[in-house]
Order: sequence, then structure tokens, then C-alpha cells
Amino acid sequence: MKQKMQYAVQPRQSAPQSNKQVEEEIRNFLRALDSYPARVAKEPRLSFQQHLCSIFAGRADSPRDQRARRQ
Repeated sequence: MKQKMQYAVQPRQSAPQSNKQVEEEIRNFLRALDSYPARVAKEPRLSFQQHLCSIFAGRADSPRDQRARRQ
């Protein structure tokens, strides 16, 4: 009779780090939702996507965002 191969399963080392990353992304998204109305009142042509990208980049008024708004 042939023996079954058993593989040892080791816990993933990156799981806690990826959980922290996901939690940070959720916090950034919720922060963008909360802050978008005030920002769009100042910049009516700003899309939520542009605002969200600026939140994820950590810069509310980066030069890249300003260029994107002009287009």
C-alpha cells in the first residue's frame, strides 16, 4: 500500500502585517468618506476617486491632484 504524503503547514508570517494593511486601507476609506463633503464644497470639480487617492497618498493637496483637477 502506498503511503500518503503529509505536508507540514506553517502559519503565514505575513498574515498579521496584511491584516494591518487592510485595517489601514479601511480607515483611509472611511476618512475619505467623512472628509469628502467638506473638500468637494471647496473644490466642486473634485471626484471622490481623486479625493480617495489623495487620502491614500497621504497628501490632501498634492501637485498630482491639482494637475488631475485641471484636466
